Amino acid sequence: MVLSLWKRRRSGKKQNVQDDDNKNGGRELKIPSNFVCPISLDLMKDPVMLSTGITYDRDSIEAWIEAGNRTCPLTKQALLAGSDPVPNHAIRQMIQDWCVENADSGVERIATPKAPIASRDVVEILAKIEAAGDELNGEMCRGLVVKLRTAMEESKRNKKRIIANSAGKVLLDIFSSFSKDNNFLDHGSVLDEILTTLAMILPLDAESRSRSANILTDSSLLCLACFMNNGNLPSRTNAVLVLKELLAAKDQTKSEEIGFILEPLVNLVKEPICPAATKAALLSIYYLISKSSTPEKSAAAVSSLGIIPTITEKLVDCDRSVCEKALAVLDGVCISATGRETATNHALTVPVLVKKLHRVSELSTEFSVSVLWKLSKYDEKVVVEALRVGAFQKLLLLLQVGCSETTKEKAGELLKMMNVHKDNAECIESGDFRNLKRTF
Repeated sequence: MVLSLWKRRRSGKKQNVQDDDNKNGGRELKIPSNFVCPISLDLMKDPVMLSTGITYDRDSIEAWIEAGNRTCPLTKQALLAGSDPVPNHAIRQMIQDWCVENADSGVERIATPKAPIASRDVVEILAKIEAAGDELNGEMCRGLVVKLRTAMEESKRNKKRIIANSAGKVLLDIFSSFSKDNNFLDHGSVLDEILTTLAMILPLDAESRSRSANILTDSSLLCLACFMNNGNLPSRTNAVLVLKELLAAKDQTKSEEIGFILEPLVNLVKEPICPAATKAALLSIYYLISKSSTPEKSAAAVSSLGIIPTITEKLVDCDRSVCEKALAVLDGVCISATGRETATNHALTVPVLVKKLHRVSELSTEFSVSVLWKLSKYDEKVVVEALRVGAFQKLLLLLQVGCSETTKEKAGELLKMMNVHKDNAECIESGDFRNLKRTF
């Protein structure tokens, strides 16, 4: 089996066959058939052999297996369970020699690929990590976690294999072990490495998420709070990313359990360190309110930390993702009387909420309507202010273009409340602001 011109395939550019013949001494440079992957029909860069004895390029055959196939593509024979493709060093050396021989024709030598980590090696490392965690051997555990993280950094293939062998579950378990009974004060370095490695494998798989309920203990939450308060920038980011993932998987939280975690989360919103940390902090706050066994109490606690002015000002100019998450938190906080009072008294709240209607996304619109509805039920002044900044027309449009049933009901109630004041309140058209220079 032979393939067409090497140089044309490598460059990806259309060339005249006659030109190629001239450059190669009047003949086409062809790839030997045993160097070609049967799947990709291209020169193999990392030849590996299956249990059936057929050699494929590693990327191609692993994509085949990951797609759920359990047979050899050529022979259709079933692959041995648990067997990994084995590097075919003989073919690889022959391919490299062929590349060197044809270097004058523009063929580049294919570098020797680094063998990926084997599943049995991953299992062995994870078993040693678990044992070190049981013994609270911080130094040994840290070295093993670093080895695991280094392997993931080497290639996506390694990362997939490590995740597939339940690395998330193991790392969560040892994080819990080293943070028990204030042990984290003595094991800061190993806990930092665990968080760094956990952050690399997010989002967690189903098995790891099922373990998260057992991880969110007072001691582990206090440990995460310490990292968010006192860690360096990467540590603070990793801590809040992991916390967000754990809270997302938890069915319910108790307000007394999470009280001390709120302040560092709010501080990450007030004094952002990076977009990822800000979004994770907002989502974490939302989960703490929405999944709380006493949501009004949790909402009041968040409001007392002064997050509403920060969120309102952030909503003036932010991207879609931050906007949706900030509005979700504002909606959650406004289930408490304290939150509604604070939001109502802030001069930007109503104008910003009305501005976000139809402006960002369907989700942002629904949250904006929900917050306006809660505030209007709390204080009639909100109705008049919303009417003056053009909410009436936008809500009518919302009913015309369609929305969820819950949002439709809230929009209808808002329109009824505004209709009472429609003749007495001067409505401001959005065009009136066209030439107005904003101070924010």
